[in-house]
Amino acid sequence: QVQLRESGGGLVQSGDSLRLSCAASGFDFSEAPMGWFRQAPGKKREFVAVISWGGSSFFYSDSVKGRFIISRDNAKNEVYLQMNSLKSEDTAVYYCGTGSMPAMRAFGEYDYLGQGTQVTVSS
Repeated sequence: QVQLRESGGGLVQSGDSLRLSCAASGFDFSEAPMGWFRQAPGKKREFVAVISWGGSSFFYSDSVKGRFIISRDNAKNEVYLQMNSLKSEDTAVYYCGTGSMPAMRAFGEYDYLGQGTQVTVSS
């Protein structure tokens, strides 16, 4: 049974940093691309970042490029999202997911998704 559990969300001020974590179980994590998605109130869920199974390839949405960093630790079965220079428009529920890397990046599609963690950025 695939399980993805996000943590690390919270309330921060504009310009602050936050690091999200996602603990994975129930599948071969070291062979799986991992992604982060977010959904703001009243908006569709959108792609944020994706990383290849080995961590050598990664892509970001234009809205977070240069501010967010995705990484993973295959020994711990965890994927992370370091969020810097946070803006009010980054306020959303953040989800980690797994699936096809091209599908996650191009279409925001995933096979499995966690329950999400709330990030609120006050201006």
